[in-house]
Order: sequence, then C-alpha cells, then structure tokens
Amino acid sequence: IKPDAVRKGYTESIFDKIQMEGFRIIARKDTLLTREQAEDFYGIHKGQPFFENLVNLMTSGPIVVAALEKSNAVELFRTLIGKTNPQEAAEGTIRRLYGETVSINAIHGSDSDENAQKEVRFFFSENEVSF
Repeated sequence: IKPDAVRKGYTESIFDKIQMEGFRIIARKDTLLTREQAEDFYGIHKGQPFFENLVNLMTSGPIVVAALEKSNAVELFRTLIGKTNPQEAAEGTIRRLYGETVSINAIHGSDSDENAQKEVRFFFSENEVSF
C-alpha cells in the first residue's frame, strides 16, 4: 500500500477488501523506503518520464507491504486492484475506491509470478516467508 493511501488511513479498509476476496496474508509489515531502495525496486522503470515522481512518492512516507497467497494470485490481485489510472479502473476495485491519479493510485501489485517472488524477497527474509 503506497504512502498516499497510508496517509489517508485506508490501510485496514484495503486489507479488509483483500481478505474478503479470499487472499491470505502470509506476511505483512510497515516500512519506509530509502531513495536507493525505491530506485532499486522500481528499476525496471528507470529512464521513463514518470520514474523520478514515482521514487519521490514511494519515499514520501510509510508503506505497508504484504505477501499474499491464493490460487492464481497475481492475475486475481491485478483484477482486484484495477487499472493504474483510477478513473479507468472498474467500480469496486481498490484503485477506483482509494486512488486519485495514475501516480497516486493507492497500491502496487506484481505483474507476474516471477516478479511477485522477486518483490516478496525484496521486502521479506526467508524466515518471514517461504515459497
């Protein structure tokens, strides 16, 4: 959950929605990204015009990270969070409910199983999460 949604107090409402959709939270923690961590995490977007704003947003306050479990989790989570632009996201999706703009869109979600595993390992040790 991105800093914008954490600041606005949406964290628990978002997790309630995630759990209501059948996802199991296997690990969760609050953290604050350093600039170096944010640049590393979003490195795939380096060179894109939005990269600097994304890094600035993601380092602007606390975030809440979670490892979730469900059959076909990545695809179903992407559906649950909705399109990147909250105005284009389907009704009832997390981004439609809690996002504002393409940049300030409340939540990040992995786009593939491979990236999900990499992203979980970025935030959690093997003692916290196992695959």
